[in-house]
Amino acid sequence: MLPTSTDVLVVGAGPTGLATALTLARRGVRVTVLDQVADPPVTSRAAVVHAYTLEVLDRIGAAAPLVAQGVRAPRFTVRDRDRVLLSVPFHELPSRYPYALLVSQAVTEDVLTAQLVDLGVRVRRPCRLTGLSRTGEGVLAQVDGTEVRARYVVGADGLHSTVRQLAGIGFTGPADEESFVLADVRVRSTLPRDEAALFLARPGPLVWAPLPDGVVRLVAAVATAPADPDAAYLQALLDERGPTRRPDQVTEVLWGSRFRVRHRIADTFRSGPVLLAGDAGHVHSPAGGQGMNLGICDAVALGTALADVLDGGPETALDDYNARQRPMAEDVLSFAAGLTRMATLSQARRPARDVLLRVVGAVPPARRRIALRLSGLSHRERTPG
Repeated sequence: MLPTSTDVLVVGAGPTGLATALTLARRGVRVTVLDQVADPPVTSRAAVVHAYTLEVLDRIGAAAPLVAQGVRAPRFTVRDRDRVLLSVPFHELPSRYPYALLVSQAVTEDVLTAQLVDLGVRVRRPCRLTGLSRTGEGVLAQVDGTEVRARYVVGADGLHSTVRQLAGIGFTGPADEESFVLADVRVRSTLPRDEAALFLARPGPLVWAPLPDGVVRLVAAVATAPADPDAAYLQALLDERGPTRRPDQVTEVLWGSRFRVRHRIADTFRSGPVLLAGDAGHVHSPAGGQGMNLGICDAVALGTALADVLDGGPETALDDYNARQRPMAEDVLSFAAGLTRMATLSQARRPARDVLLRVVGAVPPARRRIALRLSGLSHRERTPG
């Protein structure tokens, strides 16, 4: 049964909701986590955890078990077919985690869930939030006909966030929609198995990322993505955008899907006792692998702020969360959109782009700045703790 009261009600049990709950539980806060899906997904689209995110996860004890299950990528390359235009050296990062960790989002969720269970917190499934109303002490939530009183509610329930809608928070951005196909495959390939690659192609970008057990994650922007991409479709994408001298050969499709994205950001991440984190507050192109990472950073920042307030600290900590994380989200949205534009330049402008990337790649300070940006470490100085 659901508790009738809790300090914090977290709606959504993806990486953002789980990391929020774990941050709170480690501080001794009573937290209840809901998700409307009966079973956690075993397939999911995010496949990279960046260095700064690992530092953030380390604060709540979740980095080490995650690192143990992923592939460490000490570099990231930007390619145009067989040409490496830019190599980004993660191994030089000023971090305990000088790499990008390539690991399925399902594994990330498993690690966070296991740590919550160890603290006596389990995800309540399937539970659907149907109403929110303010009270003098916080919020009264309607969950499948049951009333739950909470001091605060965290919306970590994704793009179509019920919490955001019930709180009346606007979600604005351009009308353009991007369509993506993603799949986990096995391939015969000569590409390095310790680096992720972004292929720039006129039809759209293609991300090639190795995962544990010889699996490769493919993500590509396409005009119209099929619901269930098969080997022939994925092979055609690789033939169109991937290496040519020694082309990849798809040998097995383990899982495939599609998703659509509009670049959106919430008008605010806080409306009184209601707060947003992750995709509930911001969505953007997967270029650069920033989405889940920003959501986890939101989560730990918000969980820390909520725990401080519940421990007697000033409510202004929650305004500080909004003031800090929302500009970070705007920055990431701009960065992801820029990567997509760079990938889809016209044929006439691509030679100049390629020369520019090679020049940038030959300048060590410029390479370092790009590595800091992709890894999220450029945000570290903005974040207390």
